[in-house]
Amino acid sequence: MSVTLLVPTLDEEKALPELVALFERLEPAPAEIILVDGGSTDRTCEIAREAGWRVIESEKGRALQINAGVEAARGEIVCVVHADTHPPSDMVQVIEETLADKRIALASFTPVIRGPKKTRWGTTIHNWAKTWYAPLITRPHLFVRGVRLLFGDHAMFFRRADFIAVGGCTPGDQVMEEADLCVKLAQRGRVKMVPRRVYTSDRRIAEWGALKANWIYFKVGMLWAFGLRGRMAQHYPDVR
Repeated sequence: MSVTLLVPTLDEEKALPELVALFERLEPAPAEIILVDGGSTDRTCEIAREAGWRVIESEKGRALQINAGVEAARGEIVCVVHADTHPPSDMVQVIEETLADKRIALASFTPVIRGPKKTRWGTTIHNWAKTWYAPLITRPHLFVRGVRLLFGDHAMFFRRADFIAVGGCTPGDQVMEEADLCVKLAQRGRVKMVPRRVYTSDRRIAEWGALKANWIYFKVGMLWAFGLRGRMAQHYPDVR
């Protein structure tokens, strides 16, 4: 199975060079890497082109950017990787082996949140637990049918054909775009978090503080749960 790595971005010139270096060390290599940019005003697109990635321009909004990237993808499998997430060198192999199981429709890695000074184990554990408790609290009827909520910093992956069949991400969502996708793809098979780590930046926690960051994560999740989608983005400001 061929794998496309899809990176949705907006002004990520600080984070992107390290991801470029990590992608160059992947073994095996992916079939392609696509960067879908939502209107960056820095060197984000230039860095990606210099690395040999395909660059697609899209309207701002991760849901729209992911939809555009999947539509353009040539791979049978697509993995969405945030610019500040660092994957293991055997990422492609893990993806292929996981989705070789036809019962699985959507999967992800297990994220560990860390920065240059320390690993944020408290938030990491909360992030892990949220995969189960969020659907249990907000969609219990779906939880018992196997729905689990994976999030963007998990490096989610799925079959391109399944993504298109369920209609992709909800177009208007700028945050929590992955939540609806989990619910949709659960109709096609299991949702699984693979016990292999990816490391994601703690830049939001460093900016907001741990308590505030976890409160924001919870609050945005509840807004999604109660259908108040128009308010989500205003409670989740960009941090670069």
